[in-house]
Amino acid sequence: MTTALLIIDVQQALCTGEEVAFDIDRVIERINALSEKARNAGAPVLLIQHEEVDGPFQFATDGWQLAEGLNVQPEDIRVRKTTPDSFHRTELSQLLKERDITRLVMCGLQSDFCVDTTVRRALALGYDVVLAGDAHSTVDNGVLTAAQITAHHNITLGNMTSFGHRAVITPASDVRIEA
Repeated sequence: MTTALLIIDVQQALCTGEEVAFDIDRVIERINALSEKARNAGAPVLLIQHEEVDGPFQFATDGWQLAEGLNVQPEDIRVRKTTPDSFHRTELSQLLKERDITRLVMCGLQSDFCVDTTVRRALALGYDVVLAGDAHSTVDNGVLTAAQITAHHNITLGNMTSFGHRAVITPASDVRIEA
């Protein structure tokens, strides 16, 4: 089984200022530990970056940039996207096929948008999915706290069976990555 690490939308606009994700410093620490495991195993690290025509995610703006403190290496693969689905209208599927990837370890931002949508799409496409349950986050939404939203998505995504198999929700420290 060939594994890749997907780091979704860990960008400045979600890591600083008014829209800073809950517990972001610890989330980035856990993501950095995952990327170190992946690189040590020879598994590809894919950095997904959301972009918009207007707003804080305009291509090449400060908000679009990857978060300060995120460990990024020159060999990492970058994928630009314009929807919550990291596969939709991107080269992600092709990049994974070229590398014979069958298992995806996922982490990043935001639990209730791009992480959720990308996990569901990966399951629908037949990938084995491991979601690092403590390495994704979001912001409060006026009804639920960010911690509640993340916990809800861990339970929901881990219990979905309609795709034939479930996403495995695991603390980042327990995730095993083998190329």
